[in-house]
Amino acid sequence: MLHIERWKVIFILVLTALGVLYAAPNMASPQAQAWLTGMPSWLPSSTVHLGLDLQGGSHILLEADTKAVISDRLDAMVEAVRTELRKQNVGYVDLGAQHNGVTFKLRNPAQDSDAARKIVRGLDQNLDIHIGDNGAVEAMLSENGVRDINTQVINQSIEIVRRRIDETGTKEPVIQRQGSDRIVVQLPGVDDPERIKELLGKTAKMSFHLLDMDVASGSISIGSRKLPLRENPGQSLIIKKRVVLSGDMLVDSQPTFEQGSPVVSFRFNAIGAKRFCDVTRDNVGKPFAIVLDDEIISAPRINDAICGGSGIITGNFTVKEAHDLSLLLRAGALPAPLNVVEERQYCPGP
Repeated sequence: MLHIERWKVIFILVLTALGVLYAAPNMASPQAQAWLTGMPSWLPSSTVHLGLDLQGGSHILLEADTKAVISDRLDAMVEAVRTELRKQNVGYVDLGAQHNGVTFKLRNPAQDSDAARKIVRGLDQNLDIHIGDNGAVEAMLSENGVRDINTQVINQSIEIVRRRIDETGTKEPVIQRQGSDRIVVQLPGVDDPERIKELLGKTAKMSFHLLDMDVASGSISIGSRKLPLRENPGQSLIIKKRVVLSGDMLVDSQPTFEQGSPVVSFRFNAIGAKRFCDVTRDNVGKPFAIVLDDEIISAPRINDAICGGSGIITGNFTVKEAHDLSLLLRAGALPAPLNVVEERQYCPGP
């Protein structure tokens, strides 16, 4: 006859009871699980996270367009080089961005080579600079410089993607880097990822510009650009390229209503609030363009100085559009466009 000592029986029963106790939260309903989080910390309340294989959901592979970031950085570098060369009276021609660098030709190489090299080196330390005997200057991003830009873009994109998905209430997403320029997003329990894809597909780069009132209708100067107006499809406005305020100065944005129509309220940080106050005070009576992803979403006229650090964006929004725009502004702008290169749906396991 098999005989088991009493202490062993008690030990097994205690272990079994503890196992059932710690597994109990997994058998509770979502409402009960929310109630368990308020229990004392020594009581079990955590549950097993179900992945795509058990819970089902969506798998999305995103690719960051890092070439667009490098192109934007080179364009900004061209403007900076032009400004510095003019300040120091260095003669040049054919200034522009080519491949992964900036090129131009000095009018007087013997006199201005050292000054040009110093100017370009001061803008970016990750440039390989070569000046030919004929005065041709080539300032190219080094391999380390391109690699650093790619790494920065991916790391920042992952953080922004995480913020946007968290804002939607999606639970337990998996967001991680894959390779040099791709991001894997797994969304357990999400069977309709279209809204997520729509949110992730928007760069949400917001900037504030003054309209260029000095140019004739339809003409564009070097310091201006023409953008479509969201409120009136088919109509465009000419704005000054200079960014007066950028979206990274926003600290909060919320959907709200004004005169019964959906709008988006926003609030600047201290620096942005002061700059917004100065710009509106100096430009009373002039239109002010709010640009989102190369589209003018609103161009109100400045009636008075706005010094409270907050404002409202109007644009004939629907309730959903106002909600999504405020979400995007809160989460921040993506440093580069994200393209969906792969998408898979998983059905819940048995």
